[in-house]
Amino acid sequence: MNLTLAERMRPKQIEDLIGQQHLLGKGKPFRKLIENGALYSLILWGPPGVGKTTLARLLAENAKLPFEQLSAIAAGVKELRAIIDEARTFGTKVLFIDEIHRFNKSQQDALLGAVENGTIILIGATTENPSFEVNAALLSRCQVYILNSLEADELKHLVDKALKEDANLVAKNIQVAEYEALIYFSGGDARKLLNVLEIVADNLEINTIQNATVEAIIQAQIARYDKKGEQHYDIISAFIKSMRGSDVNAAVYWLARMIVAGEDPKFIARRMLIFASEDIGNANPNALLLANATFDAVSKIGSPESRIILSQCVVYLATSVKSNASYLAINDAIALAEKTNHLSVPLHLRNAPTKLMENLNYGKGYKYAHQYENNFIDLEFLPEQISNTKFYEPGINAKENELRRFLKERWKEKYGY
Repeated sequence: MNLTLAERMRPKQIEDLIGQQHLLGKGKPFRKLIENGALYSLILWGPPGVGKTTLARLLAENAKLPFEQLSAIAAGVKELRAIIDEARTFGTKVLFIDEIHRFNKSQQDALLGAVENGTIILIGATTENPSFEVNAALLSRCQVYILNSLEADELKHLVDKALKEDANLVAKNIQVAEYEALIYFSGGDARKLLNVLEIVADNLEINTIQNATVEAIIQAQIARYDKKGEQHYDIISAFIKSMRGSDVNAAVYWLARMIVAGEDPKFIARRMLIFASEDIGNANPNALLLANATFDAVSKIGSPESRIILSQCVVYLATSVKSNASYLAINDAIALAEKTNHLSVPLHLRNAPTKLMENLNYGKGYKYAHQYENNFIDLEFLPEQISNTKFYEPGINAKENELRRFLKERWKEKYGY
C-alpha cells in the first residue's frame, strides 16, 4: 500500500507534534495530561490539518487506552452502540469521532450515558463552533480546546523535517530555496502542505524548490479541471452522456470528479434539472420534480453534504426510463416558428376584449372544449399555412405510450398518431 507523504509523516509520539504549544507547552493542559497519564472527554475545535486526529490518537496511547475512530459522515447509532457495548464488556475505550458536528441530536444523545459513566472517553473533532453544533448535554460533559492554524515557521519546520526524514524525499536530495509558495498553497494546513510538497517533489525537473516552480506545478494540477476550460466541459459532457446512457456507475464517477475539483454544486444540480426534462421528459415526469427538489436542497445545504443529495439524484436520473420527445418537439417548433413568424393567429383563437374586436370576428367560431364530451372538440389551433404539422412524437415507453393512445383517440386524422 502506497501511503501519502502526510500519512508517512504522521507523528508517532507527542514530541513529534508541531504547533499547538498553547496546549502542549510546559504547564499547559495537554502537557499535564501527558505527564499524569490521564485523559477525559474533550472536543478539539480547529481548522483542517492542524493535528486533531493525531493528537487524539497519541493522547489515547499515552493514557494506555484502546482507541476507536469513527467518522460522523459515515457512522450512525448502530456503530456507536457496538463500540459502547464492547467497552462495557472489556473496559474503557477512547472513542474519537471526526467531524462530530455532523452527528444529529439522536446520535449525540446516544453517547451521553457512556460518556457520563466513563465507559467511553470521547474525543470529538470539529471545524465548526461546538457551541452551535454540539448539543448542550454532550458539551457539558466535555472540555473544549481550540487548535490553531500552523504558523509559517512551523510549516517551514515541517517541510524541513519531511525532507530529512522521509525516505522517498531523502533519496531525491531536494533543497528548498524558497518556502513562500509551499506555505501559501497549504493555507496553514499541515496535511495539505505535505500533499503539495509531495506533488512538487514528484514533478521537479531539478532538485531545488523555488516559488515559481511550486506555482507552475500546482497551477498545472489545478488547470486539469479549470472551471472555464476544456476539461470542465469535457467532464460535464461525460457526466451528461453517462446519465443518458443509463450507466449509473460512470455517472457517479464523473459527479465525484466534479466534486473533488471543487465544482459549484448548484451548477451540477442545474445541469441535472435540464437533463431531467431534455432526456427523460414525460417518460418519467417525477424526474423533473426530483431534480428541482435537488437544486433547491443543494442551494440550502451547500458542500460537503450536498454531495449526498446530488448522488441520489444522479442515480435516479441515470436509472430512469428515457425520452427526448419533448426536447425534439420544441426544437422543431422553434425552427418552424423562426421561418413563419409572419403568420397570423387564426381569428377564432384571438382574444376579443372590446366590441370592435368582436365586430372584426375576433374569437368567432371558437368552441369551449369543456362544453363537449371528454372535454374535447376537433378544432384548428394552428395557422392554416402550417395546419397538420406534427412536432411531438411520443417516445416508446409506458408513460408516453399512454400519451400516444390519448393523442390517437383525438388527433389520428389530423396529425396521424
